[in-house]
Amino acid sequence: MQAVCLFWFRRDLRLADNRGFFEALQLGIPVQPIFIFDTNILNDLEDKADRRVEFIHQTLIQLHAELQQVGAGLDVRMGEPVKIFSDLVSDYAVKHVFANHDYEPYALQRDAEVMTLLEKQGVSFHTFKDQVLLEKQEVVKDDGNPYTVFTPYSRRWKATLQKEHLQSYPSEKLLAACATFQRADFPSLTSIGFSAAGISFPSAAWQPDTIKKYKERRDLPAVKGTTQLGLHLRFGTISIRALARQAGSLNETFLNELIWRDFYHMILWHFPHVVGNSFKPAYDAIQWRNNLDEFQAWCDGQTGYPIVDAGMRELNTTGYMHNRVRMIVASFLTKHLLIDWRWGEAYFAKKLLDFDLAANNGGWQWAAGSGCDAAPYFRVFNPYLQTQKFDPSLEYVRRWVPEFEELTYARPIVAHEYARKRCLEVYAKALKPA
Repeated sequence: MQAVCLFWFRRDLRLADNRGFFEALQLGIPVQPIFIFDTNILNDLEDKADRRVEFIHQTLIQLHAELQQVGAGLDVRMGEPVKIFSDLVSDYAVKHVFANHDYEPYALQRDAEVMTLLEKQGVSFHTFKDQVLLEKQEVVKDDGNPYTVFTPYSRRWKATLQKEHLQSYPSEKLLAACATFQRADFPSLTSIGFSAAGISFPSAAWQPDTIKKYKERRDLPAVKGTTQLGLHLRFGTISIRALARQAGSLNETFLNELIWRDFYHMILWHFPHVVGNSFKPAYDAIQWRNNLDEFQAWCDGQTGYPIVDAGMRELNTTGYMHNRVRMIVASFLTKHLLIDWRWGEAYFAKKLLDFDLAANNGGWQWAAGSGCDAAPYFRVFNPYLQTQKFDPSLEYVRRWVPEFEELTYARPIVAHEYARKRCLEVYAKALKPA
């Protein structure tokens, strides 16, 4: 058999400006692209019409079609990665495996196990930075310790960023280096145990006008003031470098959002205990109420607070929720209802098209006050004031909660002032010095 390099697509589902793919294509031996539907992940998905799996599958079909134009193709398999690689090294004369970095705890464990298997087979495993702009130790304090507050991190991030961090890796120009593909069995969505949800996905097209007006419009849920590119950044169907090159010249506020994204990935890398635990350990002492009926009302958008219910209904219907509203509903769950932020984090993980562990965890811990650079615990969003400020004409509320002025609409699940007072008392009790 002819020697090949395998390129393993993960969170980088594009042929253009793909760092690891580019490096593989320059090796001088044929490159066989692969993708693994990881059953360790799929088996945990309760909804077998999961929109994200459908999006991945649609994207893989597109990649496969593009590769077929040069006589190549995408080898798509399903199973546990270590077992799949055991098969791959038998099916191909594999000399190297290339991929891009992934920073989540499960991914690090998975990659370590795959590397161990490959090393035993005499196969090298190489990964590269691709899904963030600056990572790991690239932005640290003078003493080498990681930042835990965003503002000084962002200053150092901007001072560290150089042109080479934004350069393109034109992998799309090297596709002729891919191996000739013989396999014909591209799996269907149903063959991997899922079905189509039948929704349309946000476009990956650049939106320079949206980015230019981002600062003025980003907090208004009734208008299209955000790019909705989160899904594409999550699965790497667009290049973060290309987006940053455009954003940097168009809008500083939008660029800051990309820096927040790097920040949360850096936090997850340095402080993996945030998965399942508060960044600030003292917050694990909070006595959450965790009322199941109230949690269900929040999930269903039936709290009696129109802005909260609008956000949850938008999420349940579309897989998306406006950024400002995400903060409002998260604050409401953790502080008005005193329900553990981990419950909300898990619900978002099930529903969000753009679910990303680092950003989702960071956002929920920010809202609960337990995270790095978080909102102070005594900051309790007033949903009514938030509505007046960001949806003054009630256009967003009316879109998702048309009955909010009717007698049939749910009564407020808790009075705001009472909830605020209760929250401050519970938090203060948990956080008082020993």
